[in-house]
Amino acid sequence: MLMTGSALTDAERAFTRLLRSRRRAALARVLQRRPAEHGQLPVYDERAVRPASVRPTSGIREISLQEIRGTLEPSRATQFDDCFRPAAIARDRWQRVWLAEHRGVRLPPISVIAAGDCYAVCDGHHRVSVARARGALTIDAILEPTPGQRG
Repeated sequence: MLMTGSALTDAERAFTRLLRSRRRAALARVLQRRPAEHGQLPVYDERAVRPASVRPTSGIREISLQEIRGTLEPSRATQFDDCFRPAAIARDRWQRVWLAEHRGVRLPPISVIAAGDCYAVCDGHHRVSVARARGALTIDAILEPTPGQRG
């Protein structure tokens, strides 16, 4: 994406581009006669998540954005699709996170839980979406213990 020099305009253009992409994906699902659930962000039940045997249990780790495939919050599943493209309702917060990252503000790590061979987001959905939109490959994350690992 070509930057204009105005951070606010660039944030608006980035969001609009992702919103259009989300709408095109939804239209493609309809034309291909796939169920609506096919493009939704999967919601994991924290109690049903099994810990992976080789994953570390605490601390900040750098994880691949491609390994983040779901959420623990059903309300966030409506705000993002399975590729973490935002819905129109997420515009204001998404743009604020984009602007903060553009200005070089150090954002806190996201919070994830291991869900088999992938991760589900506990906190940081907008940060994941913005990082993907900006072309990042990894993101700092705190791996939360699963219910069976808590002491």
